[in-house]
Formats: sequence, C-alpha cells, structure tokens
Amino acid sequence: MRPPSDSPPASAPALPPQDPDAPPRFGTRPQQVLVTGGTGFIGRRLIAALRADGHMVSVWTRDPRAAAARFEPAVRCVARLEDLPAAPGIDVVVNLAGAPIVGARWSERRKAELLRSREGLTNTLVAWMGSLPKPPWLLISGSAIGYYGVQRQGDPTVLTESSPPQAIFMSRLCQRWEAAAGEASRLGVQVALTRLGFVLGHGGSLPRLLLPVRLGLGGPLGGGRQTLSWVHVEDVVRGMAHVWSLAAAQTGPAAPQAYNFTAPGAVSQGEFMRTATVVLRRPFWLPTPALPVRLALGEQADVLLEGQRVAPARLLQTGFRFRFPDVRGALRDLC
Repeated sequence: MRPPSDSPPASAPALPPQDPDAPPRFGTRPQQVLVTGGTGFIGRRLIAALRADGHMVSVWTRDPRAAAARFEPAVRCVARLEDLPAAPGIDVVVNLAGAPIVGARWSERRKAELLRSREGLTNTLVAWMGSLPKPPWLLISGSAIGYYGVQRQGDPTVLTESSPPQAIFMSRLCQRWEAAAGEASRLGVQVALTRLGFVLGHGGSLPRLLLPVRLGLGGPLGGGRQTLSWVHVEDVVRGMAHVWSLAAAQTGPAAPQAYNFTAPGAVSQGEFMRTATVVLRRPFWLPTPALPVRLALGEQADVLLEGQRVAPARLLQTGFRFRFPDVRGALRDLC
C-alpha cells in the first residue's frame, strides 16, 4: 500500500467554504452507497444525511432484520456482500464497522477481536471490491487518532496528519486498519482515511462520560491535564461529505489521504468536564484518581489518562468549516 499522503494532491484543490449550517451535500448526483457499521450512532446519522441528499443506501450488517427496523424501507440491509445486486453497482463505500475500543481489558484475545473487527473486516471488504467488474470509485474508511499513540501530559506538540505513529497497540491497530483500507487504491479506488477523535453525540461514550456530571459528581479524571481532542458527530458527517467532494474533484490517481476528524478547539480533560458541569449546571469537584483506572483497564487506560493534541490540519487546509469549533457550543447543542 502507498502510505497516506502528507498533503492534498495538487489536482484536488481546496473547496470553496461551505455554510456550516447548511445540510451536508455528498457530491453533485445521486450515488449507490454501501455503509458498514451503519447501526452505530455515527452510521445512523450518516445514513439519514445520505438519504436526505438523495442517495440510495445499503448496509452490510450481521443482523439485517434488526438493522432494517432502524431505517426507512428504502435502505437495503444485507448479511453478505454477495447479496448486493450486481446492478446498479456500488459507487461509494463508507466503512465504519469495528468493535468498541473502550470496554473489556485488552487481553490477547480482546486485541485479536479488535483486529478482526477492523483489519479483518476491511480486508474482506476490499477483496469483495476487487471481485467486482467495476469497483466503487471511493472508499471512506474509519480510523482513529489512536494512530498517533499517546502524548504525555504537558506536551504542547500539535499532531497533524504527517505526525508519526507509535509502537503501541492502539497505534498498531489503526496502522493495520488503514493499511487494509489502503489496498483498495491498487484497484483504482480513491481512499480517504478518517482519523476520528472523541465523537460527541447522543450515543457512543458521551452519555456515560456525562453520567457522573448529571449526578453531581463531575470532576477531572487522573488530574485532568491530558488533552482531549473531540469532534461533534454532526461535523463528522459534514466532514465525510467534504472529503467525498474533494475526492470527486480529484483528476488523477492519488495515494490514500488521511484526515484528522477533530475540532480545532482541543481542551484538557479537566476543562472538558468543567465545561460540562457549567452547561448542565452541576458542581465540579470530585476527581477520579488514575490508579484505579489503570488497575481496572491496564494498557487500555492510556486512552483515558494520556491525551493527544490533534489538529484537523487537512480539513481546514481544504476549506472545511466546523459548525461546532468549541466545546461549549457542542455540549450546549447536545445537552
């Protein structure tokens, strides 16, 4: 696989700034779109936006009957890629599938499960694309800012798409996930890699994070100095529409492009929790010590206790405008 490029290709110039309050537009004409991970909270928001923009959507899922109950009848849900009709073919694939990274302790068995759910599934997806008479023209594939590993508290370095990965599991997981997606470029498919920060929305990890705040027990985690790079789920969907439009403007072959999906306003974990207590009108006082978290989660605790100051350099460079650039506005919208 060619490594992700450090800069936008010259043949795909920045797009004119878009109204951040306008509905997202995915290209200029209706497309056939396949979504994996479509029943997750990001996937559901994405599919609603795709349908509102006039696209036909199929969802690859383990349980088509349960998935179909979540969507309107026009959304096709299949258990096998071979169940997708040959015509019309799929134009765009959005790959969001993967077991939750935060959860059970990272035993060797758990690590293998995470790799299967990301690298393994993506390998299967790309192999299927290669079996088609005409592969999709675009693959937007999920990744995470875990690619950059961990950044110790107090480190002011700003991480961009050209920053190197690390030799720890969370970074290797993202590297292998991205490498699997990047193989699609050998088929002539344009590949966009979306390195997601902590996604704020009515789903995912935010409701659990805010539960102690709502109970009046909010406070910093492990000192609270670690940087939290976050993004509102609406800007995730709008960012996917943006990279779709960038790919559509591309006039020649290109290496896979990585994009940091993080808001410009990264904050410390303590600042985030303090802002949440202000928005929810609750006290800010009870810290959570780091030691019990490390004892419970082991290596995984670094996800919560060591931060990353990640900037959306390529999104901003190519003309994207965030609807929620600061954490207070994002939390007010969601709370």
